[in-house]
Amino acid sequence: MHDWWLVFSRLLLALFAGGAIGINRSLAHKPAGVRTHMLISLGAALFVMATHAHDGSDAQSRAIQGVATGIGFLGAGEIVHRSRQGVPRPHNLTSAAAIWVAASAGAAAGAGLWELILSAVALTLFALIAVKKVEPWLESRAKDSEP
Repeated sequence: MHDWWLVFSRLLLALFAGGAIGINRSLAHKPAGVRTHMLISLGAALFVMATHAHDGSDAQSRAIQGVATGIGFLGAGEIVHRSRQGVPRPHNLTSAAAIWVAASAGAAAGAGLWELILSAVALTLFALIAVKKVEPWLESRAKDSEP
């Protein structure tokens, strides 16, 4: 992992993966946008890549577990929204899920799994763009089937 170009390419891939997801969130006018998703993905890659300094075989696994746990707190902050009555209600669930995927893409970049990242980002964008267009139809079908 001492090859500077290898390190840089993994970090760059993490940055682009997070950016691709973040562009979609920015276009949807969500609070966590391009820069946030890029930094989440980059940070996850850094945590995973930092494990290369250790010879322990489970260091990378522990780093990925730490990223998954830690990013949950950021996602929870995106979800919890207080109504005027002060009662918490879920909000921005899709954005929180996008944050989680950006972190996992960064972790995969840190591990050098570029095929996984490209596939995951493509499928994430499919879910965020294409499925959103189908949702109104699905919701109308669900209302029609109610007794």
